[in-house]
Amino acid sequence: MIRTKRIYDRADESDGFRVLVDRVWPEGVTKERAALGEWLKAAAPSAKLRRWYGDSDAKTTEFAVRYRAELQERPETLDHLAELEREHGTVTLVYATRDPVVNSAEVLRDVFEERSGRR
Repeated sequence: MIRTKRIYDRADESDGFRVLVDRVWPEGVTKERAALGEWLKAAAPSAKLRRWYGDSDAKTTEFAVRYRAELQERPETLDHLAELEREHGTVTLVYATRDPVVNSAEVLRDVFEERSGRR
């Protein structure tokens, strides 16, 4: 199972293996509080895409399209997530953005599930 959770929310056992999927370390979070199993920068949107997007609500649909295209060019990232899921069962993709609905971790999870035939 692949889940998502904001890094500023308290970590708990139900998270399983926690993977930070942001390119930049979240402000104000210690490594201990993050309780990560891994920091997978390769899963994050490119710096160019992040700068273009800038958390603009008007660009969310196009952001998702562009990020999906980036992920298609990095199948090894999705393969790695599949390995983590097989190994740990539950994997939580941890992100720092404020919006729990529109963020790169949600897009990543959707792409992973589609590729796995779950959607």
